[in-house]
Amino acid sequence: MTAEPIVPDNRLELWERWSASRDVDAREALFTAYWPFARRIADRTARTYGGGAADREDARQWAAAGLLEAIDRFDPDRGVFFEAFAARRVNGAVSDGLAGTTELRKQISTRRRMRQERLRSLAASPDPHSGSSALERLADLASDLAIGFMLEDEGLAADPEKATSLPNAYETLAWNDALRRLRTALDQLSPKERRIISLHYIEGLDFTSIAAAHGLSKGRISQLHKLALTQLRRRLLEPPSEYPSG
Repeated sequence: MTAEPIVPDNRLELWERWSASRDVDAREALFTAYWPFARRIADRTARTYGGGAADREDARQWAAAGLLEAIDRFDPDRGVFFEAFAARRVNGAVSDGLAGTTELRKQISTRRRMRQERLRSLAASPDPHSGSSALERLADLASDLAIGFMLEDEGLAADPEKATSLPNAYETLAWNDALRRLRTALDQLSPKERRIISLHYIEGLDFTSIAAAHGLSKGRISQLHKLALTQLRRRLLEPPSEYPSG
């Protein structure tokens, strides 16, 4: 999948739009543009606290909230660089979050909670007119969850060209073909769907953080996530001849 910039480097124009009219698209674009900056702060602060992968993922949730707060409060007319303005707020949000983490919260990893959230999204009420049996719906759910694991563990949503195959017995022609077909299917999602897939499976953001960044409800992000996974599953079930070689 060819990486395409979600936001062109026109941040001044974006700030003008956001300051003048509170354009939600401009806010989303600003979040996308500055997210790598906030993510670095989150990861660095999590390392300082000596936390593992779960703490790093929690830190990213707090960093996303801190970044959005900084965007909402920033006044570009004051002549201050946004990174300088935002750094203290993002770092403060992450530090406060990590410091306030209880022992119980440490035992329940962010990854587990996100996967439960993902499962609820995919298991949402099926179409009563679909005619599918309970067994068929269960098979579809299992397929969608498997695709999610491929996206997460193989790194396809981040950089499909660098995705690695599973070792040993799983390094088969069939597995590599499935990865290739999944890359093709990802390319055929809408830009917003690809962005949601990337933020959730690669950046480790939960639906609440993604919803805040996009100015949408958590329920809508859940719907878009389910729609994207359903499209990926259907495309993977299409005859291989419909996929270009390469």
